[in-house]
Amino acid sequence: MKSTVHYANQRGHANHGWLNSYHSFSFANYYNPERMHFGVLRVLNDDQVAAGRGFDTHPHNNMEIISIPLYGDLKHQDSEGNAEVIKQGDVQVMSAGTGIYHSEYNANIDKEVRFLQIWIFPKVKNVAPRYQQLHFKAEDRKNTFQQILSPNAEDEGLWIHQDAWMFLSDLDAGHALNYDLKEHKRNGVYLFVLEGEIQCNEHLLGKRDAIAIADIERLELKSLQKSEILLMEIPMQ
Repeated sequence: MKSTVHYANQRGHANHGWLNSYHSFSFANYYNPERMHFGVLRVLNDDQVAAGRGFDTHPHNNMEIISIPLYGDLKHQDSEGNAEVIKQGDVQVMSAGTGIYHSEYNANIDKEVRFLQIWIFPKVKNVAPRYQQLHFKAEDRKNTFQQILSPNAEDEGLWIHQDAWMFLSDLDAGHALNYDLKEHKRNGVYLFVLEGEIQCNEHLLGKRDAIAIADIERLELKSLQKSEILLMEIPMQ
């Protein structure tokens, strides 16, 4: 087993006034040669956008982009004609493929929006751009793993062009939970603690801490207090 802890206070940080962003991996003006990516996981940004502000129209290509609102409402519009508001409890996927333009704005003028922006390298390039959005019930992840993403369009949750899975879980204090990798010979796990405190093997992780683990078949977790986590199983190459 190979593991590296990414503590919350070690992330890159950029505060533009309207945007307060923390970067788990090198992004924009934050460059760390030891934090370029983890397998095919290229970006994990923890963004806070001020009321009424947002990202103007900009391009993407050949990337699987996942947005997870944590608080507030995020307004999305793209060159494929999609115009949606993504709320807390929703998850959005955008396959950029051959190229797409989109904008993201805080849909409210009286409160900020907080969301995770995740980029994953696809296993096939130049696919047709696509958009998908689903709502997930919080009660369905109580002390268990709620699958929100997979490689299979017929499976539970959203899907992307990559052999990756994502799960959310809300854990009571003292609850233990194990995760068996689906493709342990080629995949690793990136665990991100949204809230609370988690014991992961011999490591203690607090709010916004993360751990990247390769060469493992089973992950053993215990919540030391009421906690929320995001678990990603992703190919290492």
